[in-house]
Amino acid sequence: MNWLLLIVAGLFEVVWAIGLKYTEGFTRPGPSLITLGAMAISFWLLSIALRTLPLGTAYAVWVGIGAVGTAVAGIVLFQEAATPLKLASLVLVIAGIVGLKLASTA
Repeated sequence: MNWLLLIVAGLFEVVWAIGLKYTEGFTRPGPSLITLGAMAISFWLLSIALRTLPLGTAYAVWVGIGAVGTAVAGIVLFQEAATPLKLASLVLVIAGIVGLKLASTA
């Protein structure tokens, strides 16, 4: 169950990272509230997952989900370049996330 919470926390990290783009420096109230709410949920879920998951593994997986999700969102939503090197690097991050999960005893 805590792995599921960690994954959802990572997805909320993607939401708040994307939200930062839309807040325009926290000058837009709607996107700012959504972003802050997603931040709070993400950190809260991470803290619950950390009750049983190893800190280093959980944090790395959370950040990895956020990094990959945000990079993909940048490509899809903001037409950022999807170069072969960028895509290969994202695959490596995903491989690291999977490896950390497989290596975890929790």
